[in-house]
Amino acid sequence: MRLSLKTLAISALVATGQASPLIHSRATNTSYTNSNGLKFNHFNGSLPNVTILATGGTIAGTSDDKTATAGYDSGALGINTILSSIPEVFDIANVNAAQFDNVNSGDVSSHLLLNLTHTLQKTVCDDPTMSGAVITHGTDTLEESAFFIDATVNCGKPIVFVGSMRPATAISADGPMNLLQGVTVAADQRATHRGALVVMNDRIISAFFATKTQANTVDTFKAYEQGSLGFIVSNTPYFYYPAVQANAKHRADLAGVHEIPRVDILYAYEDMHSDSLHSAVENGAKGIVVAGEGAGGISTEFGKAINEIVSKHHIPVVLSHRTVNGEVPTADITGENAKTQIASGMFNPQQARVLLGLLLAEGKELKEIHSVFLKATVA
Repeated sequence: MRLSLKTLAISALVATGQASPLIHSRATNTSYTNSNGLKFNHFNGSLPNVTILATGGTIAGTSDDKTATAGYDSGALGINTILSSIPEVFDIANVNAAQFDNVNSGDVSSHLLLNLTHTLQKTVCDDPTMSGAVITHGTDTLEESAFFIDATVNCGKPIVFVGSMRPATAISADGPMNLLQGVTVAADQRATHRGALVVMNDRIISAFFATKTQANTVDTFKAYEQGSLGFIVSNTPYFYYPAVQANAKHRADLAGVHEIPRVDILYAYEDMHSDSLHSAVENGAKGIVVAGEGAGGISTEFGKAINEIVSKHHIPVVLSHRTVNGEVPTADITGENAKTQIASGMFNPQQARVLLGLLLAEGKELKEIHSVFLKATVA
């Protein structure tokens, strides 16, 4: 048998990592309930404990047409039905699975994310017997939820987000493998202290940087500038480097927080008028993110409207970019604008919206908000 250089290189990399989790004995039908009330229907004392919290999405979708990757019934399957198709997961960990919610990802609310934060804190972070958690989620807004949890759940245990681009009934459905790999990473000690993670299509990506880059194909989640943290071959994770934290991360303290203030995103374009800005504020927005042209560009009229809104209502306005990648530097915001407009730095509009909402929930003032975003800027 002839092996390519690429195959040999990958084999060498994997060999340096942890041995495959499949060397463990499969969790048996012996049931176990831990001190937090999490029930494990299959239990083996030598395996790590992982909880799966399912929220719906394409990974639980079905269709009568096995070739359909659109027009399917999203969220039709319960998490235990999905797990029954991948018994290999019980070679990896003792798994507790719960249907936390069942919504299209576009219907995920800040209330759901707050509840998810508190649940993860109690059932995973505060329980020394738990190794990590997996969240199944629709892919359309997965990056926003993962970014939220990355900022709010800070115990060092891996919280892994997985989804799929094809429904469970499709030929070559990607969901079962993504879920198996997600549990594998959540059970892996080397995944600790890396923040929340996105595991899809054999890649391990920091939730702080992950973004959905393609509306239809399975190879959609990427961290363009920063790259993946690692990859998975034959269900064995390989991490490129030890755990490190990104410079611009903000750890949100949501103790006692029951609501995230509304933050709206406005999309900049040629001949843009300011009525959309005034409308957002009049309808209850407590913060604004503008997806600006290029590196946060906006029209002169719109810039004046921002200055007026901030001066009158003391509402923070963050300028981000509508481009796929890039940075909004503080150097581009000068004069009077520097007092009223905040550069998002490397944060894209959806990340900036989540972060600004968390900062407002913590009661941060304009100056403090500006300093947090400043950490994400170069110039």
